[in-house]
Amino acid sequence: MALMAREDTDTETRTAPAHQRPAPTEQQPAAPPVVRTWAMRLMPLAVVLAALNLRPAITSLGALLEEVRDGLGMSGSVAGLLTSVPPLCFALFGVMAPRLARRFGPPAVVCAGMAAIATGLLVRPFTGATPAFLLFSALALMGIAVSNVLMPVIVKRWFPDRVGTMTGLYSMALAVGTSAAAAVTVPLTRALGDDWRFGLLVWAALGVAAVLPWLLFVRERQEQAAPAPTGGAPAARLSMVRSPTAWALAVFFGLQATGAYITMGWMAQIFRDAGVAAGTAGILLAVTMAMGIPLAFVIPRVASRLPRQGPVVVVLGTCGLIGYAGLYLWPVGGAWLWAVLLGISNCAFPLALTMIGMRARTGPGVASLSAFAQSTGYLISIPGPLLVGVLYQHSGGWGLPIALMAALMVPQIVAGILAGKNRVIEDEAAARA
Repeated sequence: MALMAREDTDTETRTAPAHQRPAPTEQQPAAPPVVRTWAMRLMPLAVVLAALNLRPAITSLGALLEEVRDGLGMSGSVAGLLTSVPPLCFALFGVMAPRLARRFGPPAVVCAGMAAIATGLLVRPFTGATPAFLLFSALALMGIAVSNVLMPVIVKRWFPDRVGTMTGLYSMALAVGTSAAAAVTVPLTRALGDDWRFGLLVWAALGVAAVLPWLLFVRERQEQAAPAPTGGAPAARLSMVRSPTAWALAVFFGLQATGAYITMGWMAQIFRDAGVAAGTAGILLAVTMAMGIPLAFVIPRVASRLPRQGPVVVVLGTCGLIGYAGLYLWPVGGAWLWAVLLGISNCAFPLALTMIGMRARTGPGVASLSAFAQSTGYLISIPGPLLVGVLYQHSGGWGLPIALMAALMVPQIVAGILAGKNRVIEDEAAARA
C-alpha cells in the first residue's frame, strides 16, 4: 500500500491543527479533517475490498442459475426477471446514495452497503422460496447500488490528487471480483458437496471482510457528512437534469453498460451458434472479461492525465466496432481477436468512473453527478439485452443483433466525446445562474 500513501508533506498538512492548514481553493476539494497516517494507508485496502464485493452477488448467481431454478422451482420467466433485476436495482437505489451521504457521511453509507451485501448473500441461499430469495437478492443489490455511486465520491475526497490511480485500482478490483465469481463459483460448489446454496454462500465471507475496515472509518468520523446545499436534494437533481455534461455522462454510462450486459449474456452463445465448441466459447467470454483486469488500472491513469478524454473514448469504441464486424464476418476464424477487442471496448466502464470524478469539483458535486449518471445510465441499459434476445428469436440468426450492437456503439462514442470535454458541472451551474 506504500504506492497509495500520501507524500509526507501532504500527510503533515492533513494532520496539522486546523488553524495551520491552508484553506482549500476552488480547484482543490477540501480534505477530510484530521486524517491519521494509518487511516490514509488503510483507505486503499477498504476501497479494494469494497470493489471486490460489487459484482460477485450477480456473477455467482449467473454461474448457478440453472441449479437455483431447479432448487427453488423457479419458472423460466421469473429466472429471466432475475437477470434483469441488477440494473433496475442499481437505478432505483442509486439515487438514494447522495441523500444518505449528506446525512451520515460516505464512509458510513458504504459500510452499511457492505453489511447489506453480506447479509443478503448470507441469507438468500437458505430462504427456500423464490419471493424471499428475490427479496434478499434485492438487499444485496441495494448495498451494491449505493456503494457504486459513492466510491467515486470517496476517491475524489480522500485522493483528490490521485483520482486516476485510485479509480484504476478500484476498477481493477471490481473486474477481479467479477471474473473470479464467474470462474470459480461452479468449481467451489462441486468442492462443497455440489450444493448450490454453499456455492452462493461462500461469497458472503468477502462481504463480511469488507465491513471491518469501513467500521473503523465510521468510528473515527474522519469524513463528516457534507451539508446539504440550499434547496436540498431536489435542487441537486435539478442541476443535473439541466447539465449537458451530466446527460452526456449518463448516456455514455448507459450505452457502455448495455454493451457489457449484452456481452456477458450473449457473446458465448454467438460463438456457439457459429460453430465454436461450448467449452471454448466459455473461455472466450472469460478472456473478454479478464481484459478488464489490467486495463481497468491503466485506462483511468491515462485518462486522468488528459485534459479531454475523447481520444480514449474513440479508441475503445473503434475496438468495439471492429470486434462486432468480426463477429459478423468471420466469427470462428478470428474468435480470439474479437474476444480481445470486445474486452478492450468494455473498459469504457472504468473510463466513465474516471470522468465522473473529473467532471465535478466538489465532493457533493461528484455524489450528485455519480448518482445521476449511474442511475439514469442503468435505466438506459435495461432494454438492450432483452432487445437482442427478441431480435435473435424472430430473425433466426445473429445478423440483426450484431448490427444493433454496432449501431449503439456510435452514439456511445459521441456521448463519450461530449462527456470528456474539459469542464465541470459547477461551472455549468454558475453559467446558468
